[in-house]
Amino acid sequence: MDTTIEPNILPERQAKPKWLRVKLPTGEKYTELRGLVDKYKLNTICTSGSCPNMGECWGEGTATFMILGNICTRSCGFCGVKTGRPEDVNWDEPEKVARSIKIMKIKHAVITSVDRDDLKDMGSIIWAETVKAIRRMNPETTLETLIPDFQGVKRNIDRILAVHPEVISHNIETVRRLTREVRIQAKYDQSMDVLSYMKSQGQRRTKSGIMLGLGETREEVIETLHDLRAAEVDVVTIGQYLQPSKKHLPVKQFITPDQFAEYKTIGLNLGFRHVESSALVRSSYKAQKHIN
Repeated sequence: MDTTIEPNILPERQAKPKWLRVKLPTGEKYTELRGLVDKYKLNTICTSGSCPNMGECWGEGTATFMILGNICTRSCGFCGVKTGRPEDVNWDEPEKVARSIKIMKIKHAVITSVDRDDLKDMGSIIWAETVKAIRRMNPETTLETLIPDFQGVKRNIDRILAVHPEVISHNIETVRRLTREVRIQAKYDQSMDVLSYMKSQGQRRTKSGIMLGLGETREEVIETLHDLRAAEVDVVTIGQYLQPSKKHLPVKQFITPDQFAEYKTIGLNLGFRHVESSALVRSSYKAQKHIN
């Protein structure tokens, strides 16, 4: 029997490589913010998503908050967020998020959300109101909005553009060939169109992210980088996909540090202003640096 394993393709239950091991977060700033999050029961993606970069980001005054509940109308094969019928919109949420940012003394906040295809406006009104509330309560805080595709409906995207976050991000997540399997209800070209439209409307800084390790080829990753530059995206993040549970898509490859370094070089040569590329990179990694 042929037991040859294709390069970088995982056999079952292979242990994570050493470069994916993370140290527990430490530091005075982290300890202070962790205490505030626990005391006031603040909801951050950093804690609920067990982000490996939490200590580093919090130490630099950056945190990520999710709005519009914790139940998504989509069922992407990579995502650990619950799928189902979401709860009613909480119209007090913008003030609560703004207050959390004030309590934590956040310098740069990333706001993201579940997909809300059940709503006529797909949640875009709450998105805009959240940005406005943060601006009122935290005028010195800079913002990145990591938005869904809003099904490509421009009037919904326009609501985000109208409140002028410093960065608007929308993740392409994977290469064209794997989009139907990985993102299911999303469309590769639609996401590219969203990114391109935002830049055409004068958005100063746009951003997107890709996960690797789902079975994509090197050529497909490079093609995706070319497509993102064609959409005039300024910042790209490239990280390792990790399986949230046995029900989710399996990891097919652990991408090596050298491969991530190569993709960073390729991205910079293509003209991206910033490329964050390593195994533990997530969408909001070093987000505060992407506004300049």
